[in-house]
Amino acid sequence: MPGDRSERYLKYEMPQEPKDPNADILTVQETAWILKCSVKTARRRIAALDIKRKPGRRVVTTKADRQLLLDDSLVQPAKNTPRRGRQGLGRMPLGPLAA
Repeated sequence: MPGDRSERYLKYEMPQEPKDPNADILTVQETAWILKCSVKTARRRIAALDIKRKPGRRVVTTKADRQLLLDDSLVQPAKNTPRRGRQGLGRMPLGPLAA
């Protein structure tokens, strides 16, 4: 059922613009729109901050939760930093340059 999966993706995994961005409670999809990130990233940030939710219920965020998420997103290091190259065996580090 490939059609079923794409419909679910469009419904739950795409950020949605909220009707009222200053509402007390917003869904994860609306929160992702405000944070300007993917829904998956919003869910990861919610889990990392230990924002509580009831089992079996839809995940929602309050104004205070969103403020925490915004503050946290500003201080997180970039994930796409380049890796250091492999260091060859037996190479000595360069000393200070002689003038």
